[in-house]
Amino acid sequence: MGSGFPTLLRKELMRFWKVGFQTIAAPVLTALLYLLVFAHVLQNRVHVYGTVPYTSFLIPGLMMMSMLQNSFANASSSLIQSRITGNLVFILLPPMSHREIFGAYLLASVTRGLSVGACVWLVALFFIPLPAAHAAWVLIFAVLSCGILANLGIIAGLWSEKFDHLAAFQNFLIMPATFLSGVFYSIHSLPPFWQAVSRWNPIFYTIDGFRYGFFAISDVSPWHSLAVVCGVFIALSVCTLRLLASGYKLRN
Repeated sequence: MGSGFPTLLRKELMRFWKVGFQTIAAPVLTALLYLLVFAHVLQNRVHVYGTVPYTSFLIPGLMMMSMLQNSFANASSSLIQSRITGNLVFILLPPMSHREIFGAYLLASVTRGLSVGACVWLVALFFIPLPAAHAAWVLIFAVLSCGILANLGIIAGLWSEKFDHLAAFQNFLIMPATFLSGVFYSIHSLPPFWQAVSRWNPIFYTIDGFRYGFFAISDVSPWHSLAVVCGVFIALSVCTLRLLASGYKLRN
């Protein structure tokens, strides 16, 4: 008997690709506006890592912020829409295991996140050259970070029963964690207390490790960041798989 995994994966990929103007172009435009405003205001006032121009420092942060937000949005919005419209049953009826459902949502969300990040990078190259010093680190942190937010998106989509619940999850958890993770600044510019608080935010390690791939400089060791990011990804993946296996809010 064939698996429904390829069909579900294709459906999730086409879901965001067919409205690419909304799901890819719009986030790129938002990141570009952040870049223009912050670079214009702070370019000559903020110095980071000694020799890195602020505009260059800002681009990887905006790339990662865009990737994280869109990876989360892809899985969470798909599940909540399927629940509200009543077509979630078409995902549960085919002979698919919880691992296949998890894999399809995860891969589609990571693909959307990476697509947005790549487009932000390409657009930013029109303003300032930004080669990657260590391309492997860039790719590793991009994939794992998108995977973390894809897991959170699946969990949020399972937990939410209406769009208000999903908006609360995003506005009170995802957005604060993202904006307070060093997207626009180095944590070494913060007072000691807030530096310590930042180190408890796993999103900080995704951005700091990602920046290391571009500049070979970071606030903490890239190996430390990689260990944290891998640990969070594995823990969330296990949690998500258990929720799907139990049919949490899916089969009632």
